[in-house]
Amino acid sequence: MGEQKRKEQQQKSHFIFHRKNYKFMLIGIAFIALGFILMTGGGSDDPNVFNPEIYNWRRIRLAPALILLGFGIEVYAILLNPGKTEE
Repeated sequence: MGEQKRKEQQQKSHFIFHRKNYKFMLIGIAFIALGFILMTGGGSDDPNVFNPEIYNWRRIRLAPALILLGFGIEVYAILLNPGKTEE
């Protein structure tokens, strides 16, 4: 009897996450990628010339905030349980 249940469980292949989880994961990855893209640039080709553009608002405030928001969305996507019903 126990062996039959074990065989049934092995035959059933189910995913850990559902479609909704993967959607939120992709949204989180997009936020993280956008944050890193916004953080790039601002350097200088000549090492003797300082470019103050590296310290602008987009690179210091916006990009890290988007990256942290993306990580928060990823944590939410992992903890989300779409199969749970409200009673």
